Amino acid sequence: MKSAFLEELRWRGFLEATTSDDLDAFLSEAPRTIYVGFDPTADSLHLGNLIPVMGLAHAQRHGHRPLVLVGGGTGLIGDPGGKSTERILLTRDKAEEHARAIRAQLSRFFDLSSDDKALMLNNADWLCSLNLLDFLRDIGKHFSVNEMIKRDAVRTRLEERDQGISYTEFSYMLMQAYDFLYLFQHYDCTIQMGGSDQWGNILSGKELIRRLAGERGEGITFPLLTTSTGKKFGKSEEGAVWLDANRTSPYQMYQYWLQTADADVVRYLKLFTFLDRDRIQELEQEVAIRPEKREAQRELAFQCTSLIHGPEAAEAAAAASRILFGSDEIPSGETIAMLLRELPNTQVESGIPLVDLLVRTHLAESKGAARKLIEGGGVYLHNERQTDPRKTVSADDLKWHDGAILLRAGKKNYHLVLIR
Repeated sequence: MKSAFLEELRWRGFLEATTSDDLDAFLSEAPRTIYVGFDPTADSLHLGNLIPVMGLAHAQRHGHRPLVLVGGGTGLIGDPGGKSTERILLTRDKAEEHARAIRAQLSRFFDLSSDDKALMLNNADWLCSLNLLDFLRDIGKHFSVNEMIKRDAVRTRLEERDQGISYTEFSYMLMQAYDFLYLFQHYDCTIQMGGSDQWGNILSGKELIRRLAGERGEGITFPLLTTSTGKKFGKSEEGAVWLDANRTSPYQMYQYWLQTADADVVRYLKLFTFLDRDRIQELEQEVAIRPEKREAQRELAFQCTSLIHGPEAAEAAAAASRILFGSDEIPSGETIAMLLRELPNTQVESGIPLVDLLVRTHLAESKGAARKLIEGGGVYLHNERQTDPRKTVSADDLKWHDGAILLRAGKKNYHLVLIR
């Protein structure tokens, strides 16, 4: 019998590998508790974390119980996977601070109204109180060093003679395997999911459950995503795209998705939205027939920004984007506030000559350059071209709330002017 949850993951492109050929039957027999772990290496998740988040959210939508595990304990150790050098160890206070921030972000994706629907835990609650000798005797004896050094994350580091790997990071897979055992014993968790780089750690946990409990634990891994050009997904020119609005604003988040290539947009709609198959197929047709309209990219940008920052922020980001690309719509107060955060802005008195305003806002180097810019048709107020170098900017030019005027020089040099 096919599992509706696994079928959803297959169609959307989430499945890299599973630890059992009969996982469909296992998932169909009864609702399962399924966990994904997130180590608090920073005070925010980034877009690269979204695949396991969305995969776990689909589990809840198909009747399974997601268990969101914040790695307040494992984060003190550091996963060697994906790193060519030793991580800088977090202090316990910093790990706790990061964990709190990440818990808040993850809570947006799940219905946490009762423990029956979902759980959110922190592995510091059990890892930080472990007795070392008991752990080595009871857990460590089930791990073969011969097998551990064959794992990609360890082998790669061992081959780098200048770096190597510390015992601290070498022990990480024991911590993660113990997490799986602990969650199995205390919360009936039988499935762990994670990126393909977690395959070895998941297998270790599965084997530990078999040896110590004589029971079944399974795993699912997701692909590590790259763009169609081979670039790492979730990176912009400025670096990682963060879920924290103070690191990556809702407008910047919206723009990141809006710039998705045609070759990637349908794949991203499947992975990063909850749109159904019919709607995604409609958008796929739009990409094929009318790619210049970029309807699929706008839908992707709105859905993802809404999911991460809420519908109101997504609406404001979409409106700000339209305005900066030539729309003459009247923005809401929230959209103006968003533009104020994104654009340079200056307060001026009513009645300032446009020439002076261009110099004041550094859109022109001098009054002479400002006059030439105006006469050449390169100056706009609210996306309306200005051609008179004698013009003064006053309250008569106010079309928006809060005394704001959008000033533009050339195609992309924007400034928000606030009339006092």
